[in-house]
Amino acid sequence: MTKAAMFQDPMFHDEDKAREALEAELWPNGPVCRHCGCSAPEKIAKVGGKKQSHRAGLYYCNECEGQFTVTVGTVLERSKVPLTKWLMAAHMFNSGKNGVSAHEIHRTLGVTYKTAWFMMHRLREAMNELDPPRMGGRGKSVQADETYYGNSSKRSKSYRKGHSHKASVVALIEPHGRARAFHVKSANLKEVGKILLRNVHRTSELHTDESRLYVDLGRMFAAHKKVEHGGAGHGQGIYVADDGTTTNAAENFFGNFKRSMRGTYRFCSEQHLQKYLNEFQFRHNHRAKLGFTDGERTAAALKGIEGKRLTYRPTDEAKS
Repeated sequence: MTKAAMFQDPMFHDEDKAREALEAELWPNGPVCRHCGCSAPEKIAKVGGKKQSHRAGLYYCNECEGQFTVTVGTVLERSKVPLTKWLMAAHMFNSGKNGVSAHEIHRTLGVTYKTAWFMMHRLREAMNELDPPRMGGRGKSVQADETYYGNSSKRSKSYRKGHSHKASVVALIEPHGRARAFHVKSANLKEVGKILLRNVHRTSELHTDESRLYVDLGRMFAAHKKVEHGGAGHGQGIYVADDGTTTNAAENFFGNFKRSMRGTYRFCSEQHLQKYLNEFQFRHNHRAKLGFTDGERTAAALKGIEGKRLTYRPTDEAKS
């Protein structure tokens, strides 16, 4: 189905259809009270009436005597933006590997730029996995690598040469599998060690480049294999060792991230960098090669809106 045909779906134009679609995604077995967790059909009633003086999609729970809608307790709670626009933004956000800028959302949906920017951050919050399982395992390999982002324009007055003036990013990649990326203050032995030990099974095979960061850390895993990139910028180096060891999956993740940040988003302050990494991590983990369609990727993102809130204050607080 083409994108133009996809956007003809009633859920992108009718508020009731949009609410029904969201309820079907979050409540496949029927409504669940957002206050007490009750899901008994005989104790939950949809508030009706001819006057329609109540909120659309309102439910009443006889167990805790509370009222709720499908957006309560999610990143969409108390949003004044219509659900149809939320669903369209979520689909645009997940229908390409390069993402979509807040300006494009602003122009397409007819909302202000500030609203579009905040919608994007809410959707990135939904994409964040709160308790992901460990990566790798017995007989599997995980690639670990680090890169540096930002402060790359020599025309900028704030330009400073060297990695110490850039934001550090560490990524863990399963070849043909999942990715996980972290913004760290400094990609040193302590920080990289914490990330590896918290996120990778000790029974995994660790694949890295020749960085000395991994010399001691590699001994904590089933095996540690290195590929000697050598040469400045890998220009004359080796990308795949004779035994097949490589960090190409991590390099590809970084390449897609940097190209998209440069081409789609143009600029990202360091305080928001982890949110953008979560976005690219999510799309990598739900890519077409793993069997996900654009619709399924969007549905997976919408499932992540539950149990999270994001207000203007925490989004902006690092500026103060």
